[in-house]
Amino acid sequence: MAGPEERSTGGMTGFEAVIDAVADLLQTAVDWLRQEAAGLVQDKIVAPVQRLGLTLASASAAAALLALGLTFISVALFLLLAQWVGYPGALLIIGGVLVLGSAVFLVIKVRLMQK
Repeated sequence: MAGPEERSTGGMTGFEAVIDAVADLLQTAVDWLRQEAAGLVQDKIVAPVQRLGLTLASASAAAALLALGLTFISVALFLLLAQWVGYPGALLIIGGVLVLGSAVFLVIKVRLMQK
């Protein structure tokens, strides 16, 4: 017949019961740390990266629509100017305006990046 100590610990000695309790405590601590780390990663890394991805996708779509719109406007202005100054003159004017616009944009962007 088993003694009172063996009956209360399910057939384990006192030392084995302590080791089992410590192992359970360590497993609980590991599970808690894993859960906290997952929550921290979700809040600090995953959510901002998702917002950044949506922002970049929206900006890319807006830039594509802007480029398409500017293309149509440039063609319309080219056809209008071609009636007044001829095709070579219209190409020169439209191309010059587009190059000047891109140069202004680059200068403004460089100055903002330097600040």
